[in-house]
Amino acid sequence: MTKKYITTAIPYMNAAPHVGHAMDYCLADVCARYNRLIGNEVKFQAGTDEHGGKIFRKAKEAGIPVEEYVSRNVDVLKSFLEKLNVSYTDFVRTSDELHKRNVQEIWRKLKEYIYTAKYEGWYCSGCERFITEKEYDENNGLCPDHKKPYERLEETNYYFKVGEFKDRIREAIVSNEMVILPEFRKKEVLKLLDESPDVSISRPKEQLSWGIPVPDDDSQVMYVWFDALSNYITILGYPEKQISDWWPAEVQFVGKDVLRFHAIIWPAMLLGLGLPLPRKLLSHGMVLCDGQKMSKTVGNVVDPIEVIDKHGVDAFRYYFLRHIDTFADSDFTWEKFENAYNNELANDLGNLVQRLAVLVSKNQIDVVDEDIDLDNYREYLKLMDQFEYTKAFDYIWERIQELNRKIDEEKPWEMAKAGKTTELIDCLSVLIRSLLDVSWMLSPFLPETADKINNIFKGKIEPPKTPLFPKN
Repeated sequence: MTKKYITTAIPYMNAAPHVGHAMDYCLADVCARYNRLIGNEVKFQAGTDEHGGKIFRKAKEAGIPVEEYVSRNVDVLKSFLEKLNVSYTDFVRTSDELHKRNVQEIWRKLKEYIYTAKYEGWYCSGCERFITEKEYDENNGLCPDHKKPYERLEETNYYFKVGEFKDRIREAIVSNEMVILPEFRKKEVLKLLDESPDVSISRPKEQLSWGIPVPDDDSQVMYVWFDALSNYITILGYPEKQISDWWPAEVQFVGKDVLRFHAIIWPAMLLGLGLPLPRKLLSHGMVLCDGQKMSKTVGNVVDPIEVIDKHGVDAFRYYFLRHIDTFADSDFTWEKFENAYNNELANDLGNLVQRLAVLVSKNQIDVVDEDIDLDNYREYLKLMDQFEYTKAFDYIWERIQELNRKIDEEKPWEMAKAGKTTELIDCLSVLIRSLLDVSWMLSPFLPETADKINNIFKGKIEPPKTPLFPKN
């Protein structure tokens, strides 16, 4: 048994979780469940990013204390994770006293790489980050995500010497000591690394009061990203505890919009602390709607809760894990979702389970439990180990369609009519064993469905009273 630590990018607590967050959690959950399936011990982090000016302003607009505002949103996120059936083991809040204390100690440990300087430049309050002159020019002074002009700031802040670590980070990326997936993101990061300046890691308290105080300087609070990135190790107890049992992380799942923080600033912090870099950073793409970026202004935002409440969690997980590519931007429309639900989940899988359960029940075939032999799953294991989840799902579906074809070709009902008992038992036993193999491979993706299939084909087999996926 090997220990595996899996992390997700903690969402900012200024709004309800969205489809992008769901992708983070679903992909990480597949990874966690898969590792448990093959016998590894898993620690799976989730949590909330709770500081910063945007959250403070939202709380003020709502007319409630900021602590109450974030607590409400934390409850919403936890309910969301439960609906998604995410099997996280540890949850961190950046407002937790333990996290605050540990982040302040991390700051002290990095003190030799921190200096004060006057910042004169651009800032995006929506992104909660400083903007380089090059970005400002490329975006014509307008944030492409928030459609608001960048603000001009002039303030004295603390800076972190990212430049001290750029050569070492480049070496780690090029040598795959820290693997960046997919490969084309690796090239993007290397280009960004060349252009990365030292970064401001604090804000004046008079500008932002809602944050973790800088040690030994009551006039400054920590920049929200410095605070948030530290969660991956503070949740393990660092620096109060020794964390080598779990760190470095096996894989950190992040959206492409926050990859630069995780691939440049975070490694620089780790190197400054003398800690190893994460083994892998997996950057997933965006979910588009009808080919457009989702936007409240455009009115094309897909609410994940609406999908789950209407069709069930495994239908949601199916579409967003198979039809939304693991690495690339992919498209969602309700038409595509309904087609996938009816033609694939209901017809291919639901029908297969129903047909086979009826045949086995009518002919009183016993199911014999067999141990899983991982040698029989080499192609599946290879794809899962390479984080090719979309391709692994396609491979499983080929097996499901093959089973449907096999039933049609072998016609076990005709064997039963002809009294060919031995042939019938052999045929159905192979089909059941193959379906249970499919269920085993499906379990990281569709855990509820896999459990239902296993329960149907254990003991006295009775066809389900309602289909696994009722057609719309």
